[in-house]
Amino acid sequence: MIPVKLSEIARFLEAGLHDVHDPDAPVTAPSAVDSREVVPGGLFVATVGERVDGHDYAAKAVGDGAVAVLASRPVGVPALVVEDVQEALGRLAGYVLGHISPTVIALTGSVGKTTTKDLLAQVLERHAPTIATDKSFNNELGLPLTVLRADAATRYLVLEMGAGRKGDLTYLTRIAPPRVGMVLNVGAAHVSRMGGGLADVAEAKGELVEALPADGFALLNADDPYVVNMAGRTRAQVTLYGRSAGAHVRADDVRMDDQARASFDLVTPTGRARVKLDPIGEHQVSNALAAAAAAVTLGFSVDEIASGLNAARRRSAGRLEILERPDGVTIVNDAYNANPESMRAGLRTLKALAGARRTVAVLGAMGQQADASRARHAEMGRLVAELGVDVLIAVGPGDPVAMAGEAESSDAGVAVYTVEDVAGAVRLATGLLEPGDVVLVKASSEIGLSTCARELAQATAQKR
Repeated sequence: MIPVKLSEIARFLEAGLHDVHDPDAPVTAPSAVDSREVVPGGLFVATVGERVDGHDYAAKAVGDGAVAVLASRPVGVPALVVEDVQEALGRLAGYVLGHISPTVIALTGSVGKTTTKDLLAQVLERHAPTIATDKSFNNELGLPLTVLRADAATRYLVLEMGAGRKGDLTYLTRIAPPRVGMVLNVGAAHVSRMGGGLADVAEAKGELVEALPADGFALLNADDPYVVNMAGRTRAQVTLYGRSAGAHVRADDVRMDDQARASFDLVTPTGRARVKLDPIGEHQVSNALAAAAAAVTLGFSVDEIASGLNAARRRSAGRLEILERPDGVTIVNDAYNANPESMRAGLRTLKALAGARRTVAVLGAMGQQADASRARHAEMGRLVAELGVDVLIAVGPGDPVAMAGEAESSDAGVAVYTVEDVAGAVRLATGLLEPGDVVLVKASSEIGLSTCARELAQATAQKR
């Protein structure tokens, strides 16, 4: 973050200074909403959650080096007191961004945002200082925290933007107006909050391209008709990417190896180069093409882009994260989140990775599916059967039971089990797993199946 005095921040935010002995003390480091992540010279942002009130940790944060606390009430240590902490954090991020000049690249979509962001960041940072969203900090708090990590040297600012409701992307793009914006896809994630249908999701996701300036660039997935139709909603120059023949940036000769990793010819308006991806799954081709399209727009050569993609590695946990056990069992932890699109990709990747090995799917609920939730879970049960998954462990009551029922009634030979919770899944799977099995663990994050993946990965070591 560029140095900004407390007094300057207070003036801009119309904040009250409480218990501040030196109004000219500068904030020089990134901000944090978790007191355990405070760094000397930064701000501690005291938010109030369902279980934790950040104001209770204000003294600890200042003791650990925070210059002050952004708070909604005095806390007995140096504080900038505002009426709405979240709103003030967003305004502060916009203020700081106005004093530096990185190229802001924003991306949204129902699935693939974090992986695409990670791939693009690894292409760009080889050439210039780049700041990208950490993990999935893509909401009203996470995005401004990312912006506040940038400084005068930052050339590229890659911002993952999430949308849980209509209007979210409009809000985020006002904090950090992008010059380059990409929409990856339209799927059923958060559909219940957006109106219940994919057209509603598309309306919300399209807010990103509406925010682009006339001299900006809209990068749209040519393989998704909902996304292609957004071309009429932007003033920016449109670039299509995808596997469709008419895409400006596309993939030819896609191949999968025995480790479920894709390779392809990256074709751009200026040439082609071979790309071999490290992240597993054929769906990663689309994510890589989105990253490539952004890099093309920024003026990188096809060889520079391919080199960056070839060197890129998975950065974010819980997304097709491979955990190997000494007995040859492979755990694929994809339990950060789930919706129908990502569940399909995860199951197909499980089969591709396993080859002739036995496959086990430990699946929990997909959240935010509205009235179609039961039907979508049942569809996943049918897909488990169609793909020939050997074992299904459905975790939790309600919709996962419907998923199990569909898989069992298919007569495809799937061994189907249901358990009540994560602990039950760990116990059952620990007893069922055999050396050489490949296990996919996937559900929406609130189910907590990442814990299951980690415990299963350590199970053999504990037995020994």
